[in-house]
Amino acid sequence: MTEGPPPSPRDDAEDLRRLGYAQELSRGMGAFSSFALSFSIISILTGAVVLYGHGLRYGGPFVMTVGWPLVTVMTLTVAASLAELASAYPTAGALYHWAALLGGRRAGFFTAWLNTIGQFAITAGIDYGLAEFLAPALGWKTDRPHVLALCAVILLSHAVLNHVGVKVVARLNTVSAWVHVLGVALFVGALLAFAPRREPSFLLTRSTVARTYGLGFALGLLQAQWTFTGYDASAHVTEETVDPRRNAPRGILMSVIVSGVAGWILLLALTAAIKGDPAVVAATDNPFVTVVRDALGARLGDRLVWVAMAAMWFCGLASVTSNSRMLYAFARDGGTPFAKQLARVSPRWSSPHVAVWVSVVAAAGVAAFAQALAAMTALSTLALYASYVLPIVYAVIARKDGRLHRGPFTLGRWSRAVNLVAIAWVAVVTVLFVIPPNQLAGYAFVGSLVLIGLGWSLWAKPRFPGPKVVE
Repeated sequence: MTEGPPPSPRDDAEDLRRLGYAQELSRGMGAFSSFALSFSIISILTGAVVLYGHGLRYGGPFVMTVGWPLVTVMTLTVAASLAELASAYPTAGALYHWAALLGGRRAGFFTAWLNTIGQFAITAGIDYGLAEFLAPALGWKTDRPHVLALCAVILLSHAVLNHVGVKVVARLNTVSAWVHVLGVALFVGALLAFAPRREPSFLLTRSTVARTYGLGFALGLLQAQWTFTGYDASAHVTEETVDPRRNAPRGILMSVIVSGVAGWILLLALTAAIKGDPAVVAATDNPFVTVVRDALGARLGDRLVWVAMAAMWFCGLASVTSNSRMLYAFARDGGTPFAKQLARVSPRWSSPHVAVWVSVVAAAGVAAFAQALAAMTALSTLALYASYVLPIVYAVIARKDGRLHRGPFTLGRWSRAVNLVAIAWVAVVTVLFVIPPNQLAGYAFVGSLVLIGLGWSLWAKPRFPGPKVVE
């Protein structure tokens, strides 16, 4: 990462103009706000918590101890590859923009829709997961209609706050980052101070409901891999970030690194506090709550669960921010139906308000369609990582042809090797999350690809001009 004097907002606007776009959104995010957005969407107190039972069921304690750091390291190759591109092309279109510039209009069209669908699904998974935690805490029934109703209320709160502008969301994302950091510290501190701990060898215990442990371990990686999604958010808000060529790559990378370390510490402390047989705990309605309450008692345990739920709410808020910026940028280039409406910016709040509400309504649709949380999380992981890998593939080709721009952040001579490892890892993830019990997500993913292909052939090919050409 090369350093120099930070550019002024006027310089950033001129930089954006050279990339083909006028400055319309409010540029009010600094380095920490950019990091906080991606960190909030990764949200270890959402993914690691909501899918704790999934990981325990399929991989036992071993998947927490070994699977989490494995996914962290492999995710860093993807994040570093995207960080390079964010530094070179800092626009709100982000992944879609990069794929279109390097691979053509069709590549951009597929990337945009995969990212958009993935973000609809991840917002649905986050808020539906929060609703599953919140319903029993409020004394509500926990059947699907009541959980869906609560999910709709949560989505509404995220839509309203994102509508009123980037400054409010930026402040809330800063609060969110501290909620996550302090929340993890509270959980770990309480577990170490008050919970009985198993011997270290317990953390390597293997148990699974799958046919073989190898398959179970692989399926259990969904817990970590779904958690490590959404870190592209720092790239989606580059038009609202000061000095985005440096701050966006920092936000992407640091969000993954900090989440990886903090999440592993949390999982080790939590898993070491399991009482009894992990397989029995995994079969309870909410294994995370079961472990916390058994280890810390109902009073303290329930209070800490409320901290986790607050983090989940912030995670959903940040997810809507990222989703709406992707949709806005794609519509701005004419890539969606009703593009003029979706590309509108509120004159009062300087936010893409129509895109915000469409993102929330679409997420509600995914929550209503998918019959299980695991299906939402698997679909979002598949679609998002497909959208991550496409621009990386085209970057490898463009680098060989000498067409790839470089920004202040670069991996230098390691770029190609890191890119190829990232591509290989996404291929592995894609296979893992379409096999049973994730076949519903696989069907939805294949169906999405078919619909995107039809949309390109029948509608977009003669109409979609693609993003502006970089000077």
